[in-house]
Amino acid sequence: MSELGPAKTIDVRGLFCPEPVFRTKIEIERMTVGNVLKVIADDPASEEDISRWVNRNGHQLVELKKNEKDLEFTIKKVK
Repeated sequence: MSELGPAKTIDVRGLFCPEPVFRTKIEIERMTVGNVLKVIADDPASEEDISRWVNRNGHQLVELKKNEKDLEFTIKKVK
């Protein structure tokens, strides 16, 4: 992650599977390689769903933070 933090942050709280993964996919596709996306979700299924999507598509899950009921994913676009 750059010193400036993520290039974009999306808030998908209140959305449930599969919507958080769809929104993450759309944003990553709009970004250039090397950019970082932060995703904030509150659906417990998002932890596995988004992590699996990131790995399956060859991107890098830089960090996953759990804050109370929120999940914060930091994802670097690799390809």
